[in-house]
Amino acid sequence: MTYKVALTGGIASGKTAVSDMFAEQGVTVIDADVIAREVVAKGSQALQALTEHFGRDVLTAQGELDRKKLRNKVFSNEQDRMWLNNLLHPLIRQEMKRRQELADSVYSISVIPLLYESGQCKDYDRVLVVDCAEDVQLERLMARDLSSREQAQAILDKQADRKQRLSIADDVIVNDSDLHSLRQSVITLDNQYRQLARK
Repeated sequence: MTYKVALTGGIASGKTAVSDMFAEQGVTVIDADVIAREVVAKGSQALQALTEHFGRDVLTAQGELDRKKLRNKVFSNEQDRMWLNNLLHPLIRQEMKRRQELADSVYSISVIPLLYESGQCKDYDRVLVVDCAEDVQLERLMARDLSSREQAQAILDKQADRKQRLSIADDVIVNDSDLHSLRQSVITLDNQYRQLARK
């Protein structure tokens, strides 16, 4: 069984940049967001269930999931959001577990944006939080999604706050500098995790 590290952080904190750098070190990276897209791929049972629940207007003309339309439907409807989570989260966890068991590196990194909210910390040997100031997050989110400050803030408000995320951290990477500093932090932790995994 591979040593398991969970990587989390708020939206637009730099999780992808960090996980890509771990992948460059030869580490198996398992990304919950990537798997979330795969489990609702065209022809999947999950997509069929979604269509039955929300109607065909959550599909694109090509019959694929229109994530933006779905997000708009569930964003303000707590019941629909719970229904969606109950459908998708078990499928995502099952697939992540399968990939962890297949990992061929000495440890694996599982990228889980909502780690604090989902209470999965206990399933991992270590928790790494990518952290940055909320105003930096807001700026990045607005630039990335071309959204207004209000829209970006509304998304941030739906997630755990910095204090909650940091409360579950074994390790923290502060992503407020340049890519070189970020890479150095990853290399340092990579060495540390390799040592821990071999114990």
